[in-house]
Amino acid sequence: MKLAPDWNRTAADYARHRAGFPDWFYDRVAERGLFRPGTQILDIGTGTGFLGRGFAQRGAKVTGLDVATAMLDAARALDQAAGLATDYVTAPAESTGLPAQSFDLISAGTCWHWFNAPKVMAEAMRLLKPGGHLLIANLVWLPLPGNVVARTEALIEAYNPSWHLGGWQGHSADQQRHLIEGGFVARESASVDYDIPYSPEAWRGRIRGSAGVAASLPAAAVEKFDAELGALLAQDFPGDPIPVPHRLVALWGQKP
Repeated sequence: MKLAPDWNRTAADYARHRAGFPDWFYDRVAERGLFRPGTQILDIGTGTGFLGRGFAQRGAKVTGLDVATAMLDAARALDQAAGLATDYVTAPAESTGLPAQSFDLISAGTCWHWFNAPKVMAEAMRLLKPGGHLLIANLVWLPLPGNVVARTEALIEAYNPSWHLGGWQGHSADQQRHLIEGGFVARESASVDYDIPYSPEAWRGRIRGSAGVAASLPAAAVEKFDAELGALLAQDFPGDPIPVPHRLVALWGQKP
């Protein structure tokens, strides 16, 4: 069975509990010459805008794009609270309807695996100005033997056998191949492992907001799952905060 999450059902938890990209990530991307104040950026699969918002806070002119209207509503609320003005468009990344050669950078934050890659590559090449970049960034939790991530993944799989993202560590040879086949040059990649601290409540919210739980399961199953995860955390991971290991992997290439 193919997983078909409805992200509109997870917008509140996603906006409140999902960790964004760290400050040092934006510093390193800027150092590599991908953006600066005034750069025109399209953030595809933007969700609640957690990647694009970081660019906007640093002076970029950001357009966020997604198919889930509730996620975009949450993104607008978060932007308003942060004093930012980001344009949002409801459209698929494969067919944005936006003008050609309009952007200096197209970014995709932990969403590339949901796309039809060849179609998005072609659309990105159409939308980018010559010399512009496509950035694929993945911020993923790391399941290590016996850790809170591995135990959580096992619980998700018990409730939702169609969930297929367990064990993913962010490295994707497919994404590197997509950049090559898409015609992008000057390709680079980087990877950093680090812990993100989550309170037990926040980790439960983060997991409820994931593809395998509230976006896919009936409400009664979500409630039962959440209670079981809460009991697991209280018994086996009683700390507060809980250090959750993550990996940030970024790949990018340039339009000739």
